[in-house]
Amino acid sequence: MPFMRYKGFSLIEVLAATMLIGLAIVSLLVASRSYTDVNGSAAEMSTAEFLTEQIRELTTMLDVIDAQSGTDYFGAEESNVADYDDVDDFDGANFSPPIAIDRAPLSVFSAYSQSITVENVNASDFEEVVADHASNFVRISVKIYLNSKEISSASWLRARY
Repeated sequence: MPFMRYKGFSLIEVLAATMLIGLAIVSLLVASRSYTDVNGSAAEMSTAEFLTEQIRELTTMLDVIDAQSGTDYFGAEESNVADYDDVDDFDGANFSPPIAIDRAPLSVFSAYSQSITVENVNASDFEEVVADHASNFVRISVKIYLNSKEISSASWLRARY
């Protein structure tokens, strides 16, 4: 009876296969971590867009200037946000926690805040800021902060009439 050798993997082949499998697992873990980070950033940006849209919708429903004081005063005539009745009332407003379109605080987003600026802009150059009530156009700018770090900003224009 001839001598039979059992065929199998050599130690070097087993080590090489183990290293390749380990490298694949590490690559998958790094990719998974990257996807998790990107997903977290996307959720933060989605929330920031939601909070910006709350202010956009709120200011869309309001007159640009106060019906009673007209162009005599720029800024909040009222002390309570629930009483703001025109867009220029929101100039310099900061809300933390942020507010919704109905002006109710959004406590679930307490790490976020909204900062609003209202400026009159030149009718022929919307980048140029002019004196209060010197133009029929205002630019409303909203900055969204997460834990005091700005993560988003947006601006839009409104005509007085």
